[in-house]
Amino acid sequence: MKLVGKLVGVFRTAADLTQTQLADRVGHQVETIASIEQGRRTLLPDLARQLDHLLETKGALETAVENMPEVDLIPAWAEQFLDLERDALALSFYENQVIPGLLQTPNYARAVFESRVPTFAEEEVQTLTAMRLKRQDRLHRKTPPCISFVVSEATVLAHLGGAEVRMEMLRHLRHCAGLPGITIQVMPLGRHTHAALDGPFVLLETPDHQHLAYAETQRGSQLIAEPNEVSILAQRYAMLRTQALNPEDTKGLLDRLLGEQ
Repeated sequence: MKLVGKLVGVFRTAADLTQTQLADRVGHQVETIASIEQGRRTLLPDLARQLDHLLETKGALETAVENMPEVDLIPAWAEQFLDLERDALALSFYENQVIPGLLQTPNYARAVFESRVPTFAEEEVQTLTAMRLKRQDRLHRKTPPCISFVVSEATVLAHLGGAEVRMEMLRHLRHCAGLPGITIQVMPLGRHTHAALDGPFVLLETPDHQHLAYAETQRGSQLIAEPNEVSILAQRYAMLRTQALNPEDTKGLLDRLLGEQ
């Protein structure tokens, strides 16, 4: 994504255009052009073709987009974590806003991306949704990782995407809760104590048994390798698992919610 963005900047400069002038000519906001050039936003095929025509680059940008490695379609700050997630021996997720990506249905994932502000273009929503679903291949490896999820009850009660999307998501969660190697626990809303009020995070163990943590913010992320910091989050996760409903009670909750449709 960074390389494609640099190409846009080089071709724009060669055409003696400012970012504002280029944005005006292609009918986009200048922030869009700036974000693409900085590698923070994906250049979509339609805009690539438009830029190739305007900048007389003989299809160079469209070709670059078509051959972009999958990892370059995601924000640079998430790349390292996704590489580690792909090969992890064990993963532990705590989430309090949405169902974790590895458990999302196609319609739910789409609803997540459609909720984004500023909004994504339709083609970008489709691309990101497909990439999120491809990540779920990790669950079906020949030797799948051991994965634990603790999710806030708010995520299963929310109607993100509408009632039908929610019920489909609940059915999928209930199915995943019965798969070997996967543990799902719901953190009840009515608790008087909570071990992770600072927000979501992920713990992972690499194939060489290194223990790491990962946390996202509104505009970035942090991969945590310092042993003391990882230990603190591991302690929080251990406490979360004692505070959440156990796996069997979580299945019972999902069954009850499914029975209310």
